[in-house]
Amino acid sequence: MTLRSDNRPWYKQRWPWLLMAGPIAVVIAGVITTWLAVTSNDGLVTDDYYKQGLAVNQTLQRDHQASSLGIQADVMRAGQNMRLLIRANEGVAVPQALELKLAHPTRAGQDQSVAMTAEGQGFYSGKLTGEVAGRWLVSIEDPAGQWRLHGEWQADSEEPLRLTAQAGK
Repeated sequence: MTLRSDNRPWYKQRWPWLLMAGPIAVVIAGVITTWLAVTSNDGLVTDDYYKQGLAVNQTLQRDHQASSLGIQADVMRAGQNMRLLIRANEGVAVPQALELKLAHPTRAGQDQSVAMTAEGQGFYSGKLTGEVAGRWLVSIEDPAGQWRLHGEWQADSEEPLRLTAQAGK
C-alpha cells in the first residue's frame, strides 16, 4: 500500500478544479441565456396572429388600389431628414399629408412613424425620430387608408428607394 506523500488540501489540487470547470461554465452560460431571454424583446411572435391573417385581404386591396392609381414614390434620406417624391396617374389627387412607416425586421422597438407634409409638386418632407441603419421595411400610406406602397430599404445606401405598387402581390 502506498501512502500519499503530499499533504495539500483538495482545493489546492489541480484535478478537482479541472473537473468542475465544465459544469461551472454551463451554469454561467445558462444564467446569461436566461438573462438575455428575459431582458430582450424579440418582437417576432404576435399574440393576435389570427386577426392579422384576416386583415391580409384588406392590405392586398390597398396595394391593388395604389396600382390602379399608378402611384409611385421615391424615398430619399439626408441625415435625419426624409423626403418623398410621389407620382400618380393623370387626374389623381395626392393628399396634403402622408405617413411613412419604417419597421425593423427583427426589433419592433426601433420602428418609426414619420408624418410627411406636402411641399408642392409631389414632394413631401419629414424628420426621423431616431437613427436608422441597415435593412428596413418601408410603408407609405395615405391618411384615409385607401392605398399603400411598401418595400425593403437599405438605409445605408446612397441611392433613393423607388416604391412601385404591384397588383400581382
